[in-house]
This record gives sequence, structure tokens and C-alpha cells, in this order.
Amino acid sequence: MTSQPTHNEHFERHRAAVLIPTYNNAGTLGAVLSDALTYTSHVIVVNDGATDETAAVLEKFPSLQIVSYSPNRGKGVALRRGFSYALEQGYDYVITMDADGQHFATDLPTMLQQIEEQPGALIIGARNLHQENMPGKSTSANKVSNFWFHVTTGLKGPDTQSGYRLYPLQRMGRMHYFCTKYEFEIEVLVRSAWKGIKVDWTPVRVYYPPPEERVSHFRPVRDVSRITVLNTILVFVTFLYIKPRDLIRFLLKKENWKKMWKEEVLKSDESNIRKAASIGFGIFMGIIPIWGFQLLVSILLSIKFRLNKALVLLFAHISTPPLTPFVIFASFLAGRVWMGQTAKDLVFSNGINFDTIRDNLLQYVFGSITLAVLGGLLAWIVSWAILTIFRKERRNG
Repeated sequence: MTSQPTHNEHFERHRAAVLIPTYNNAGTLGAVLSDALTYTSHVIVVNDGATDETAAVLEKFPSLQIVSYSPNRGKGVALRRGFSYALEQGYDYVITMDADGQHFATDLPTMLQQIEEQPGALIIGARNLHQENMPGKSTSANKVSNFWFHVTTGLKGPDTQSGYRLYPLQRMGRMHYFCTKYEFEIEVLVRSAWKGIKVDWTPVRVYYPPPEERVSHFRPVRDVSRITVLNTILVFVTFLYIKPRDLIRFLLKKENWKKMWKEEVLKSDESNIRKAASIGFGIFMGIIPIWGFQLLVSILLSIKFRLNKALVLLFAHISTPPLTPFVIFASFLAGRVWMGQTAKDLVFSNGINFDTIRDNLLQYVFGSITLAVLGGLLAWIVSWAILTIFRKERRNG
């Protein structure tokens, strides 16, 4: 039904395909497929249990690769099955497009170019979020999504909800995913970044029809609730596992220590007092008993007080594994001073668990605050003395 695809050789050279999940989009699907097929014959469609005329539309395009199942399982499942099928067919990349007609096939060459410029990267098609007919709720939701993506990955981007994406399947591997609906696109994005895959954006066009013509399967209450729960879980995983893991990996590389020493400690655009204050404040925030929120609060307060964020975050990790038990034990010991005759000993016969902490909570809280203050002050004084000596020698040298 189409002439020779114009970019087929490029798709084949990069072992790339277009992946289109669809559910009850019979009214727009035909045009989307026709446009995509003008660029490549490597088009995979996942029929996610459609109950309209989708099957009849697909029959008109014999060159398609089709994955079908019933009943409808959600966009997340459709994408996951599409990824698995593409890997089985030997593809290294897929470019996902929505079947509702909002994406333009004319942007496919732009996505292909990203494979050459940034091989192995996950590329998101950044939309113009201020164009005509763009839903206001979508713009607000995208800002919220961008914020939580930054919290969980440290990356900033203009559009984290766009479905027009280039996925590096081989780099992603066969990760086991948990989400099945719209929230899957958040999960795969965050977990790919955690895996070390570069995430970047490239501008694409988008068409939003007038409200009366718009077809959406997004269920605001149910889907927003699922996305909220997912973001909550991702934040906890970030600060309880990902951040400590990344810190350990960072500290194990000798070149990182040299770079940090030269750029963050010895650089001359900050005073010794400010650097020492950053180290002391990092120690304080690492010990203070606000578990799960220490790093987030550290970031916000270091910005507020204009401290060295790198030093604050580095030293705030003092209470992360494997140092956690030692900090807890030291906090209990420090708390004995405040408890007097009611002070208790921390028994390790059953290990450190929530029961032992609950029974001694007040002693622990008093002790951790005391330890945080003393540790922060001591770190401030010691680091100021060391910085004064080393930076003086460096200037003399």
C-alpha cells in the first residue's frame, strides 16, 4: 500500500523498528500505520485486546509484524510484550509511537539520527507543551512527573511523559518490570537511568485534536493513583538503595577522589569556612533522625544556605549502609546521658530491628540529635583546620 520506504536502510543498519501499541484506535490507526510505513517496513503493532475495528484495519497492512492478545491488559503490558517480541526478532532499538495520531512519522529520521549521535541512549521526543489544544492538566502533570524524575535520578528534562521514545533494547536487557498501565513509562524511564543508560531529549512535533474529537483511555483517578504509588516507591528505593549504591561505586574509583579533591575541596572560589560548614552540615544531616528524607532535606537546605552541595551530599551518606548500625549504636550510647536512671542498653542478641528501636526510641532520638550536633561541629572544626593547611600550602606552591 506504500511506495519504497525512504529510510528503510537506516532502520536495518541500526536494527531498529517502529513499535505501536494500540487499543481501540481504529479511527486513527490506519493513518498512523500508513505514515510509518513510508519510512520503514519494520513496523511492529501490539493489539492490546482491542474490541473495535482494529483487526480489520491491521488486515489492510500485510507487511506489519503483529502481536495480539485478549483481553486488554494496559499500555505497560503492550510495551513490554512489544519489547520482548522485538528482541526475539533481533532488533536493538524500537521507536515507540502512539496510535491516536498525535505523533508525526516525519520525526522518525530525527530519532534515527540519535542512534548515530548517542548510541545506546534512551531518547524522549520532547513536545511543545504550550501549543494549541494542549490539555492544561497534561501540562501540569508533566511538570510533576519531571520533578519526581529529577528526584529519583538527578536528571532534568523538559518532557518525561511523551510516548514518542527511542528505546535501546540491548542496553536495557531483559529487566523484570512490575507496572502494567500508563505508569510503566515512568518505571522504565527511571530504572533505565538507574541502570546507567543515558537519557536525553530531542524536539518532536505533536498534534492534539480539539477536546470534542479527543480519544483517551487514561482514567484520571485510577491511573493518577497508580502513578503516585509508583513515584512514592521509587523515591524510597532511590534514597534507601540507589543513592548509597552510587556513592559506594563513586568512592571505589580512585580518579573520583582526585577529581573531588581538586574541584570541590581545593578550588578557590569558596572560603575555607564555607567548605568546612558544608562538610559539618553534611555530617549533621546524615545522623539526624529523619530516615528516608536525609538526602532530600540536605539538598534543599544546602541550596537555601548556599553551601557546597557536593560536599554536603557526600558527607550526609555517613549513616547509609554499611555504616548504619554503627551510627545507630553510637546514638543509643549518646542518649544515655539524657535518660539518666531510665537509660537502657541496646541488646544485640536478636540483632538491630524495629522492636529494639521502638523500645528505646526516646533514647535513640535524643542521642542521635546529640551525636549529629557534636559530629557536625567536630567535622566543621577539623575540616576547617585541614583546609587551612592544605590550601595555604597550595597557594604557596
